[in-house]
Parts: sequence; structure tokens; C-alpha cells
Amino acid sequence: MAGVMAEPVRVVVGVSGSLGSLAALHRAVAEARRAGGGAGGGAEVLVLHAWEPPGGEFGYRRSPCPPLLSAVRAAAEERLAEVLAEAFGGADPGVPVTARAVRGEPAAVLLAAADRPGDLLVLGPSGRWWQRGLRRPVPARCVGAARCPVLVVPRPELALVLDGLSGRGVDAELRGLVGAGRRPGGRG
Repeated sequence: MAGVMAEPVRVVVGVSGSLGSLAALHRAVAEARRAGGGAGGGAEVLVLHAWEPPGGEFGYRRSPCPPLLSAVRAAAEERLAEVLAEAFGGADPGVPVTARAVRGEPAAVLLAAADRPGDLLVLGPSGRWWQRGLRRPVPARCVGAARCPVLVVPRPELALVLDGLSGRGVDAELRGLVGAGRRPGGRG
């Protein structure tokens, strides 16, 4: 019974291009190396970038526009290539990597791909509420519905630093610049 839940053979990771998703991609490669016992040891990484037509599937069914759909698909494939280039800089990650841009809602795409009990689903932290709209965070949806283990990578320290700057320092500096440009008497 010891070999039933052995190391995962496939590590599925969702990417968007955010710092959190890049951290998840690096962690997925590290987990595949560990599971495969080193370079080329049998574990593979499946990198997925989910995309949807503008207005979602419902909006597209109401007003289909094939040229727009082709452009959005091409942009998603280009974004995926950029993510891989940013993550690895042309270097070999040391494990087999397959990358796909898949049409669909992110959580549904990831759950459909990570469908085997031996898989490992690696996700970055959820985006801010204004980035995801009214949707439930992808990591929360995947943790609740996955048929395999799910690893949610915390926000990278750089992202936390940038959040802090945009929340205080940069905004305060901009307010100071705007305030410095005002004329006495109220209006700028």
C-alpha cells in the first residue's frame, strides 16, 4: 500500500503573468524535480493559461465574432510564451514542461486538467477583489473541488513590497506632487 499515493507524476500549474503565478510556476518545477528524483526523473509540469472571450462565454454566444475570438486566443498564447520567458529566461527548467493556453474559466480549466489523484495542482495566490471582479478566488474554488492535492503558493515578498509602495509611499508622493501644483485659493 506504500506505493499507492507515491510522488505525483504530473504537476499542473495555472499562470496569468502575475508575480504570484510566476512564483507558483517556479514552485511547480521544484516539486516536479523533487517528485522525479532530479533532472528528467519522470515528473512533468503542465503549465496552463486560461482565457475567455470578452464578455465571457455567455456574451460570446449572444454576439459571436470569430476574428475577435482569434485575436484573444493569439493574445493568450503570446502571454503564455511571455510568462515562460520571464520565468526561465530561455534556460532549461530541468523537467519536461508542456504549456497550453486553454479557453475557459480558470478554475474549471485547472480542475479538468488536474483530474488524476496522483497529480499536484500548484496555484499562486488569488488576485485582489478588483482584479477578479465578483468571482470567487480561483485557489479557493480549486481547493474545494480538486481530486488531487493542491498547493497554494503565498504571495512573493516582492509583490508584498510593491503592494506596500502602491498603498502608501507612491500614493503619498503623487498626492504631494498634485498638491504642489495647486494655486493658492483652491483650484489647480
